[in-house]
Amino acid sequence: MSSQKSVLVCQNTACRKAGATKVLAAFQASPVADITVIGSRCLGQCGNGPMVVVMPEEVWYGRVHAEEVPAVVERHLRGGCPVAGMLYRKFH
Repeated sequence: MSSQKSVLVCQNTACRKAGATKVLAAFQASPVADITVIGSRCLGQCGNGPMVVVMPEEVWYGRVHAEEVPAVVERHLRGGCPVAGMLYRKFH
């Protein structure tokens, strides 16, 4: 089993309407070594997006805005500490 970290950003219709394309672009513009950013298919949480999931630890973020991405990159992806105020409440 791979411990490769990845960031999934839903690119399905509802999330795209909420700005997921900009969220994906913001993650891609702030690359982190050994972390892959992936535009994903529907993550099954329509209406709460844009949805972002950090794998393999399965940390979910809901209603993510592009301007919030730097906080996730710095605090979570680089610093190892999920951004508590942005966590998707259904799963955390």
